[in-house]
Amino acid sequence: MTMNAYKLFNIVFTDKDKEFMTSNFRLAETVAEFIGPHCEVVVHSFESFEHSVVKIVNGHHTGRTVGSPITDMGLKMLRAFEKTGDATPKSYFTRIKDGSLLKSTTCVLAGENEKPIGLFCVNANLSYPFTEIIKTLMPETASASIGVNENFSSSPSELIEKALENAIIQVENDEKINLKGKNKAITKLLFENGIFELKEATNTVAERLGITRHAIYKYIREFRT
Repeated sequence: MTMNAYKLFNIVFTDKDKEFMTSNFRLAETVAEFIGPHCEVVVHSFESFEHSVVKIVNGHHTGRTVGSPITDMGLKMLRAFEKTGDATPKSYFTRIKDGSLLKSTTCVLAGENEKPIGLFCVNANLSYPFTEIIKTLMPETASASIGVNENFSSSPSELIEKALENAIIQVENDEKINLKGKNKAITKLLFENGIFELKEATNTVAERLGITRHAIYKYIREFRT
């Protein structure tokens, strides 16, 4: 069946559908940034099969740009979704024009009332030099600073405790902060990192620092002004 045979099935988008579709653009950039330049990320819209690519990052792998048409695999997935309602991401291998091997994962995007509005596709070029792929997953040098402290906690209380511990260590190691100003400095670090957005934070920090909740609130008011 040719692409033109599907023309009548182009989806009519509502404003909410368009808004949801656009919200995936930043996700595409995020995934591509994480995996690296050897990975192409594409957002297809079912609003027009002939010009379905509405967002693409690292499109040089397949030579596509915004406005390129949907693939035959994309049409096949849409037909399968219409028959079964199965939106489970699908992974498969394929070769592109230059012979490069891709591993692809594609999922159906649902819009208003769960109707299919597009596809989110990740295509990793496995023919890309392996050494280049590894470089994107590692610091640039052996001495590179890995200074981002991200706490992967299983509960809010654990997250607060870890963030508080890190803040205390950071302030304790800063010789410019005198003893009197340590509690305020610790609270400021936690405030700047958004920890007080968690409900348990004020009580936990106050108890650990040996000060009252009112003192914490006072510091926060100062920081906000």
